[in-house]
Amino acid sequence: MRQNSTAPRNNKLKPSSNLIMNGSVRVRVIRTLLAIQNGQSLSSVLDPLLNSLHDGDKGFAHALLLTTLRQWHALARLLDSLADNPIDEVEVRTTIQVGLVQLLYLEVADHAAIHETVEAAKEIEFAHSTGLVNAILRKVAKNPSKFRKKCDKKHSLPNWLAYQLKQDWSDQYDELTQGLRQPAPMFLRVNSAVTSVEDYQHALDGAEIDADIVELTTGFKVANSSKSAAATLSTKGLRLHQSTAVNALPDFALGTASVQDMHAQLAAPIINKALMAKLSAEESDTENTNNEIHILDACAAPGGKLAHWLELISANDESSLFHVKQDDAETSPAITDIKVTAIDNEAPRIERIRENLQRLNLSQHDLQQAEKSIALNIVCADATRWQHGKNKKAATNEPVFDAILLDSPCTATGVIRRHPDISILRTEEDIEQTALLQADILHNLWPQLKASGYLLYVTCSILKQENVEQMQDFITHHNDAVVIEFTDDCNWGIEQAIGRQCLPIDSASGDGFYYALLQKTAE
Repeated sequence: MRQNSTAPRNNKLKPSSNLIMNGSVRVRVIRTLLAIQNGQSLSSVLDPLLNSLHDGDKGFAHALLLTTLRQWHALARLLDSLADNPIDEVEVRTTIQVGLVQLLYLEVADHAAIHETVEAAKEIEFAHSTGLVNAILRKVAKNPSKFRKKCDKKHSLPNWLAYQLKQDWSDQYDELTQGLRQPAPMFLRVNSAVTSVEDYQHALDGAEIDADIVELTTGFKVANSSKSAAATLSTKGLRLHQSTAVNALPDFALGTASVQDMHAQLAAPIINKALMAKLSAEESDTENTNNEIHILDACAAPGGKLAHWLELISANDESSLFHVKQDDAETSPAITDIKVTAIDNEAPRIERIRENLQRLNLSQHDLQQAEKSIALNIVCADATRWQHGKNKKAATNEPVFDAILLDSPCTATGVIRRHPDISILRTEEDIEQTALLQADILHNLWPQLKASGYLLYVTCSILKQENVEQMQDFITHHNDAVVIEFTDDCNWGIEQAIGRQCLPIDSASGDGFYYALLQKTAE
């Protein structure tokens, strides 16, 4: 899942520069917000902010930054209504919005919020604005509940995005736009090759960390050699009552658990189950003597879904590809080798994949030491052009993969709760550009999928142009693509013309994800 970092089209912003971390806590937060408005992502500036502060200030700075981002567009509208004349200076607007958050959402004492924010305006060399900053904040401090209600009344999204969500999700619009303003819960994926979800919940209890088990059920129609059947699977994760530092989680450093959204935890089990159905069908074909399978994780960084898939493959239970069985057979199919290829287009992101796999004991070295034969190859490549075996002179865009997991680039609108900077960084033009990128990747990877192989298309977007409409267009142009229908057994997401859409407002409280499963027919 890649989040394209696109700067907002705002000519009043200063050019991006190195983030300076000095001054008061509020000044550092203001500078961080200015950096985000200049196109830097929250993930790139959050650690520099927190690392520059004393431990006692980190909690306040984190809350101030994240809350300001979550309420950004609503605060901007409130500010416009409070000012007698338009405020064009981005630094001044940002400073006032930081002050408003303290008064309306963080319950900072009036005198402290106003005084420290006015001082912050001086520190960033906008002393000429102190009278305006003081006047607006004092006006709000006289009746904060009134202005809080005004701020909360509508959405806190850019108008173009709110309009698009109204078009796509009219029935869910109010709940959805309000839900995107809230913090997202923290979920854990338990490494099934190491322990069970239930046992890890007990370990969390011992560490005085409260968590609930969330179980998602998935059903989809598959075809084997004789009949169509329904494949079902259950995915369990843990939802923490309160977010917790990972170093406080039992055996986290040993790879027992990973932080992963609940809806994101559906990807690996779905494509793994589909691949198992393919292998089971092929086992009944006496002409099929292939004992090697090859799978691809495209756009794999930071590696959560790849790690999950490797965990399932490595597990000593029915989820492992080495344990696939025919309905009428007593022995497992003779799978002797599994090749796993993962690609992403940026070297730092490739390094992040390697780090995550190393913590989970899933590096190539770890896999070589295991009894099962799993070969892992991680490649830095552009998914719109990459072809397997491209370094060979005779390499062509030929079918080599039994299954492909495509965690497609998207606008990431489904994870705004976790990355509220997205509502600032994204523009309306990004949707069309991203959809074109997705189509290019699909068109490049599809020919590399074997006949009867499966491709699982995943995004963390809630915009239909990137999801169901993308799939409808793809099916129109690829006669060998068959949609695998999800059945009524699914207790997650909303059924679409193709696939299912999770919204960040359902009972599991997961992020917004879209899933579509395709199978390639023989030519």
